[in-house]
Amino acid sequence: MSSESTPAGDGAKKDDVAVVQDLTDAYDKVRTELSRVIVGQESVVEELFIALMCGGHCILEGVPGLAKTLMISTLSRLFSLSFSRIQFTPDLMPSDITGTEVIEEDRGTGARSLRFVQGPIFANVVLADEINRTPPKTQAALLEAMQEHQVTAAGFPHKLPKPFFVLATQNPIEQEGTYPLPEAQLDRFLFKIHVDYPTEEEEFQIVKMTTSPQDEKLERTLTARQIIALQDVVRRVPCADHVMRYAMNLARKTRVNKGNVPDFITDYVAWGAGPRASQHMVLAAKARAILQGRYYAATEDVARVAYPVLRHRVLMNFNAEADGVSSDMIVEKLLGAVPSDPSATLDPTLAGRVFAPEPTEP
Repeated sequence: MSSESTPAGDGAKKDDVAVVQDLTDAYDKVRTELSRVIVGQESVVEELFIALMCGGHCILEGVPGLAKTLMISTLSRLFSLSFSRIQFTPDLMPSDITGTEVIEEDRGTGARSLRFVQGPIFANVVLADEINRTPPKTQAALLEAMQEHQVTAAGFPHKLPKPFFVLATQNPIEQEGTYPLPEAQLDRFLFKIHVDYPTEEEEFQIVKMTTSPQDEKLERTLTARQIIALQDVVRRVPCADHVMRYAMNLARKTRVNKGNVPDFITDYVAWGAGPRASQHMVLAAKARAILQGRYYAATEDVARVAYPVLRHRVLMNFNAEADGVSSDMIVEKLLGAVPSDPSATLDPTLAGRVFAPEPTEP
């Protein structure tokens, strides 16, 4: 993207335009390098890259064998970031994640002192594998780290390295004996990303690639310092008031018994999204705009990121479970009902109670 292609009056600086070009080039390079290891999953890669540029955390949900762990570890290698994997199990303790203090003796003087030994959370990219397999006490050990980017041990704070990302995975099947994440912790994740089955051709390529000799040497693209600089640029991307209000309206229309909400929200939603959803939609829209070659956020960017931002913040009720209505279906219908034009009102024809049935084959 050259400076001539930047819309007039969008507030872009010359230096920022150059950085944006570097970001789009880096994204193209990441996709190229990642395709040597991961087949398909382009929307997942885009959402992970957006989260990285926003400095946010992600949950990846998908059945076993879809390369969630491989994707995360490969990204950390591409970005020259330190990587740590924590396998969440029922017997995992908080200190196993954050670290602990040990007694250390000076051999010369015999004096003893406490020394903090850092846990695996002290890394740029932390893979919390199957996060719903460990009890809430251990899950809560991530809360301070995710929000404050620090760990407190024995009353002393210990700063985590920058940038810092928690990328958690969870399995949607075999829920016996698991501990679903509480809403307070779910809300701290920028995105919840669905990792779906590959297409037939993608699966063929996966089988072909993984059953042949492999010696892939990936080329590193971004350093930690470059990522921190890009995160600052993303926050400076202009966003018009009507775009912010569109994101805000999408979040507010999910709140049951809070003003004029569509009937399908009242029927199927138990609890709606909070203000953090509006913040995350705007921030993610700015990052996506840059990946699309624009230095300004638009309503189309908000609509694209609405699914991963809202799907774990819109809690469904028993009616939804009985009728097979998912949070993604709610978001899809909401995008059709809430106008992107600030002068328009909620479309009454799209705010009804009943979801249209799927078309059947003749």
